Amino acid sequence: MTTTADPRETLNHAAMSPLQIFVVAVTIALNALDGFDVMSISFASPGIAGEWGINRAALGIVLSMELIGMAFGSILLGGVADRIGRRPTMLGCLIVMATGMFMVTTSNGVLGSILAPILGLFGQNVDVRLADLSGWRVVTGLGIGGMLAAINAVASEFSNEKRRHLNVSLMSIGYPIGAVLGGLVAQQLLKTGDWRAVFYFGALVTAVLIPVVYFSVPESVHWLARKQPVGALQAVNRAMTRMGHAVVASLPIIPAEARAKASGDIFGPTMLMTTALVTAAYFFHITTFYYLIKWVPKLVVDMGFAPSSAAGVLVWVNVGGATGGGLFALLTQRFNLKTLTMGVLLLSTVTIIVFGYTPADLQRLSFICALAGFCINAGIVGLYAIIAQAFPTHVRASGTGFAIGVGRGGSVLAPIIAGFLFTAGFSLPSVSFAMAAGSTLAACTLLLLRLESDKPATETAAQAAR
Repeated sequence: MTTTADPRETLNHAAMSPLQIFVVAVTIALNALDGFDVMSISFASPGIAGEWGINRAALGIVLSMELIGMAFGSILLGGVADRIGRRPTMLGCLIVMATGMFMVTTSNGVLGSILAPILGLFGQNVDVRLADLSGWRVVTGLGIGGMLAAINAVASEFSNEKRRHLNVSLMSIGYPIGAVLGGLVAQQLLKTGDWRAVFYFGALVTAVLIPVVYFSVPESVHWLARKQPVGALQAVNRAMTRMGHAVVASLPIIPAEARAKASGDIFGPTMLMTTALVTAAYFFHITTFYYLIKWVPKLVVDMGFAPSSAAGVLVWVNVGGATGGGLFALLTQRFNLKTLTMGVLLLSTVTIIVFGYTPADLQRLSFICALAGFCINAGIVGLYAIIAQAFPTHVRASGTGFAIGVGRGGSVLAPIIAGFLFTAGFSLPSVSFAMAAGSTLAACTLLLLRLESDKPATETAAQAAR
């Protein structure tokens, strides 16, 4: 059948096809690579330090390299996804990620000869192998950062209006799922192999996803209809046919100047305030998140528990995060997205403060950390969904990339700020109270944000049906 309807409206109002559901599932798997990579380097770092005899300061620089790459990747490659399309950006990022993960194991000096002098500026006498590893961690981070910007747009644009918040939220829980599974896999691999086995596995999984995306994920109809590159009508109809919807006789009429709009529009007069608010909200909340993620193992060990017990508590943080994200996704079908997000952000503040007062009891620590992970990750899931809603199609990936990229600065600053506070003599309750403020500031920032459709998804779907 052929229709004259706008294909975007067809996707918005029709039931989701199996292919659309599968594409959302693929975005969850792609986001899980981020969580896996974060946990894998944490588990591999002792082996790296032991084999090469490096000190903690040098190792800390290596551990931060991926975060730096992710920040730049999100900011720079989000714009690429808006210019050339979601699908080629995802494929390119997967290739970059697989290359970075595999090359970490070689340490052949390709990048090390360039980076060693740069790392030396930080006062570290780093050999070429370590500098090489750092360079490939940056490369991996670039791919992950660009992927995060692209898949947020894909999860949104392959969904109908009724399930959009749900699907973007489900995509977001890929991170804690990947972190939990990554931790379990890394533990098993390190029992029989050295630290390189972890990255071999990561490179293999990433490489397997390349043909999955290539053969299963068509280009976004929303992007094609808005950008209208050469062959757009044929590409739209191929995608609509695969998704079980009617093909279209023609593309919607969009003025050439509108099609030519660039990713820089996120800094234009109509979107600058939105960009600033969602970026600030994500930045504030991510500082609280990474305080918990980075400091829990050290704090638990300082309470007198074994490092293995501390790692177990961190696993519970991610188990709580996956659970919280899943439940939040379901609640978006019945409650206002922004109000729900602000609520869990405030609950995040409370749980971090309670963590600061929790006695040295492993069972209690595991419970409160799981609860904190539940609330904090639900807040991140909500922010992802808000970001996807706040930006229009032509800058959705750019806006997402900028917000996440700048927000990742919070991930770098959080452990540093907490470390300075501890060094200055502040107690655990005081530091936790201060770091919990990030989530509260994020909730207050959202009060100023105005969304086009600030209402429950069920109400939006009901209006569209009428």
